[in-house]
Amino acid sequence: MQTCFKIFYKWLLPVTFSTLPFLGLGQGNFNKEDSVNKRDLLGLIRLVFHKRADQHATPTNSKKIYYSFLPVSSQVPGAGIALITTTTAGFYMGSRENTSLSTVAFSPYITFSGRIGFALRSGLWLPANRWEIMGDSRFLYYPQYTWGLGGNSADGHRLLVNYQYVRFYQSFLRAIKPYFLAGIGYYADAHFDIDTFNDSPSVAKFTGYPYGTSASENSFSSGLALNLLYDSRRNDFNPFPGFYANAVYRFNPHFFGSNQNWQSLYLDLRRYISFSRTGQNMIAVWAYYWTALQSHTPYLDLPSIGWDPYGQRSGRGFPQNRYRGNRLLYFESEYRRDITRDGLLGFVLFANVNSVSEPLTNQFSYLHPAVGTGLRIKFNKHSGTNISLDYAVSLSYRALYLNLGETF
Repeated sequence: MQTCFKIFYKWLLPVTFSTLPFLGLGQGNFNKEDSVNKRDLLGLIRLVFHKRADQHATPTNSKKIYYSFLPVSSQVPGAGIALITTTTAGFYMGSRENTSLSTVAFSPYITFSGRIGFALRSGLWLPANRWEIMGDSRFLYYPQYTWGLGGNSADGHRLLVNYQYVRFYQSFLRAIKPYFLAGIGYYADAHFDIDTFNDSPSVAKFTGYPYGTSASENSFSSGLALNLLYDSRRNDFNPFPGFYANAVYRFNPHFFGSNQNWQSLYLDLRRYISFSRTGQNMIAVWAYYWTALQSHTPYLDLPSIGWDPYGQRSGRGFPQNRYRGNRLLYFESEYRRDITRDGLLGFVLFANVNSVSEPLTNQFSYLHPAVGTGLRIKFNKHSGTNISLDYAVSLSYRALYLNLGETF
């Protein structure tokens, strides 16, 4: 693993970052709607049950909804075995020629370690992509370990914290130019009954951080978010060649009900480079920078690995919440390739690295790399939804991930 770290740090990271400025922002020429001669799991199920599977009919009804469903028992990183049910829906609210695929994902789960979660995320594209309406609502009962602040905490130096969490994010973005949108949203994060178990030290004593860590405290953050978005992708479940850039400035004043007056900035860049017009042969690159702009940010609202605002998918190979700080820098690169010509099976190879700022110096002093591979099974060829099974390894942790859709 030390060799992997050196290779990643000395070669992969700087080379990929250096190529980003030279990658065009166009959408690419991949035929995104062509499902002819492609196969998916739904088609195989029809064949097994002797129902007609029309492999040569390309759907034309723009109102048709494409569902994907995954009932499964799996491993939730950092939480043990879980019973998960994930349902996604993809549909077009306008012409396929100029409207991106709208997506909705609902993911309830329960783990044997006591976690319960309900998450509903949506990205609705109105006709001709004139508007995008983004939503993220969650209710979580969430006992979870925390390792304090900074990137140099020992794996065994951790504290089990119990809390309940309610999130409500809703944003409305208006197109200004093709692919470029701007808008405003309302963000609310409520953490209830933050406490530790039995005779454990308090969160405040363990972390040395005074905001949002008092025993049995309720931490509430409420405010507005200014959002700038450039998105030339056409499918969020399985992004095609294109470019994605997002900037979110959030402010949470007292008069909106926040316990603390704080602000944050989130910058997200993603690039998808295809080497084929007929199948999946792509490199995807993701980088984001997340920072709290004031010192009074509640502890559980600070940037943390695995808690990125759009889906908690960052940090494969690390327990969620493993690294937390006032600032977080993240980078990931993934190679995606079909195994079968009909697109039914595919694989990915990926590597990521993260760093959080240190509490005393506010500097990025430690890098944390991880690598992994995964299998892809096409569940619904019309929405492009894959069943993704990934295995990731870092220096002190490894985990298996099962999801519907791509990580980013």
